[in-house]
Amino acid sequence: MTERKPHGMPYQSWIDKQIADAEAAGKFDDLPGKGKPLDLSDTDELWWVKKLMKREGVHYLPPTLALRKEAELTLEAIGQMDDEADVRRALTELNAKIREAIRTPQSGPPLRLSPYDVDRVVGDWRAAR
Repeated sequence: MTERKPHGMPYQSWIDKQIADAEAAGKFDDLPGKGKPLDLSDTDELWWVKKLMKREGVHYLPPTLALRKEAELTLEAIGQMDDEADVRRALTELNAKIREAIRTPQSGPPLRLSPYDVDRVVGDWRAAR
């Protein structure tokens, strides 16, 4: 149960008392990093957001970079596909996303992608088989 601040006692004094009581009870003895200096090497003002995202396993790419990554992964996946119809479908879906990104302003760095020539990619896919 949380102890209530006595009426008339300044918050700072009450907080200091809570900390001192917890310290005396050993509640800070097993904290990770105890006795180690703080890592203040990161001067980025969003350092805490980046560390939180890393700790929580959250990944974020701006939409343009996410689409570039998707294009890269799609082209890699095509190399493993056995059916030409699947290759064409994957490229058609990717091209639709690229065209939409070109039509709609995106945040992040420039897209630097244009729709792929499906017949050329399919020809390369056939030649590699």
